[in-house]
Amino acid sequence: MRVTPYPLSADDPNPVVQAVIARRGGQLTDLDRALLVSLPYADGWNTFIGKVRTDLKVSNLYRELAMCGVAVVNNASYEFEQHGPLYIKAGGTPEKLAAVHQIMGGVPAIFPPGEAAILALTVAMSRDVQVDDKTFAAARAAVADERELVEIIGVIAAYNMVSRFLVALKI
Repeated sequence: MRVTPYPLSADDPNPVVQAVIARRGGQLTDLDRALLVSLPYADGWNTFIGKVRTDLKVSNLYRELAMCGVAVVNNASYEFEQHGPLYIKAGGTPEKLAAVHQIMGGVPAIFPPGEAAILALTVAMSRDVQVDDKTFAAARAAVADERELVEIIGVIAAYNMVSRFLVALKI
């Protein structure tokens, strides 16, 4: 890690630290300890990412798959390690999770149309920023409504932020 991590202490009285510990279920991760170097930044991050992780309508399967895809595009192994098991828990398979590593050469055929559309959107947003009409239309068709479409786009955008933070700080 390229910064001195916040000292690890579960009994730290700071309300920001306590909020992060509560969201994490009692444990601070290396990411948390880097974020807590700036308490205002960690506070905003914790609130925002907390909402992305728990308050969205879009399926956990799509959300975790997108997070894994972002991790692959941006070479954020820590992010992949954190979200891979959550993708499997949400209904993915170990074979599909392994196939996510191949998405830079095109979405592997192992993925059904909905998951393939989410991965194509993830690659477009993460690598190219621009999303062509065909990719967008497929993503729109993969979700139930515009709320879920906005949410999956937001998940991809948010986790690009996460991965860039992780990679820059070598977490």
